[in-house]
Amino acid sequence: MAAIELPSGTVHYRVVGPESSAAPPVVFVGPLLTDGALWSRVADDLAERGIRSYAPDWPLGAHRVAMKPDADLSPRGVARLVLEFLDALNLDAVTLVGNDTGGALCQFAIDTDPRRVGRVVLTNCDGVDVFPPAVFKPLFALLRSERRARFLAGQMRVRALRQSWLGFGLLAHDLPAELTRAWIEPALRDDGVVRDLTRFLRAVDPKELLDVASRLHRFQGPVTLVWGTGDRAFTTKLGRRLQEFFRDARFVPVPRSRTFVPLDAPKQLADEIAAIGAAHESASVSERSRRSGDR
Repeated sequence: MAAIELPSGTVHYRVVGPESSAAPPVVFVGPLLTDGALWSRVADDLAERGIRSYAPDWPLGAHRVAMKPDADLSPRGVARLVLEFLDALNLDAVTLVGNDTGGALCQFAIDTDPRRVGRVVLTNCDGVDVFPPAVFKPLFALLRSERRARFLAGQMRVRALRQSWLGFGLLAHDLPAELTRAWIEPALRDDGVVRDLTRFLRAVDPKELLDVASRLHRFQGPVTLVWGTGDRAFTTKLGRRLQEFFRDARFVPVPRSRTFVPLDAPKQLADEIAAIGAAHESASVSERSRRSGDR
């Protein structure tokens, strides 16, 4: 784990893969109540292919250290935090990869400032007028209260409950219990983490994401939607709707996968991330050759 100080606070992140790589860097943006470990299988696969990736613990309720009291933790504010992370590490032509809540944050990020983002890969996520899906609306309402959020985190100590459909069970077929336990630990030990979570949830407004959708066509880079077709929350219909808002987007169905495609289909997701990055490399080589010929 590494850590970096940003204006809003400290962000811890995992980084794997070679420091010197011709492939564009990959930055992951994950769901509410998860940390960067969600992406470990995908990141390790990419590292074996010579691709460097970064998996931060964004302030979404499973982060290690609470953010500063004056930090903007609205969806737009956390999206700016993503962009500040790219700036601080001087990452350019990034492949930005989002899942669940993180997919919405990716959309806010490219709407705010797309200059460091070369391409986007979205797995099952919020989009258009769905933020959150209907199945999660009661949970979002509960978690807007710090008292109820702390109580719910305490209940999730029970493995059977945590792994059930009342916990994380709807989100993946392959759901390690030790991983979900790690995700609730920060909320159990730090009231500041709980406050960060509730500040984010109180600011969620589906009308804002719908407004962002109206401008997604402005993003100039390619987009791939890697969509689990076994998801009851973020349906294939939603993924297809979201695809239509981008100028240049492919839709890749992932049979049987639920919301957490990084857990249910890590190799297929890594394949698509590598492929969209390789297209960038090919285009760069062609452009350099053309310029050389012009000289």
